[in-house]
Amino acid sequence: MDKQLKLDITFMNMAKEVAKLSYCQRHKVGALIVREGNISSFGYNGTPSGMDNCCEDTQYVSTDAYSWIDEETISIKWPLIDENGKRYRLITKKETLHAESNAILKAAKSGVSTDNSTLYITLSPCIDCAKLILQSGIKRVVYSEEYKDVSGIEFLRKFISIEKLEYEV
Repeated sequence: MDKQLKLDITFMNMAKEVAKLSYCQRHKVGALIVREGNISSFGYNGTPSGMDNCCEDTQYVSTDAYSWIDEETISIKWPLIDENGKRYRLITKKETLHAESNAILKAAKSGVSTDNSTLYITLSPCIDCAKLILQSGIKRVVYSEEYKDVSGIEFLRKFISIEKLEYEV
């Protein structure tokens, strides 16, 4: 195993540990910014400082939906069941910050440069975070899991190095 792969695995494992700090229920995402072999910043998805740590709202299926939506669709769209047997889903609040945004903002607040650094992230970035990544000077992104919308990584591939870490970490 080459040195870069060893480093990638180590830093991705650290990003996965950072993800465990998230209070979000749907996806716990962690990010690590590394520059010249040193960790510059880290972040996880969550609400801004000073807000409660609840990242999602609960949305219940309405009782009248059972009259016009088939049971299979209801079980797919509202996959969770509470203690009373009611189906619901979790909707991410608009104010929730993504892990990579938090890591970049934390570096900026501390006056730490992200130029020519590598971002390790447990879930590939959305398009909005991809623009922030590009603007921050990050030159390489390594992710372990693909987000359902791949427009962020497709955008970044035009400008910087994007790699999915295929190695089991």
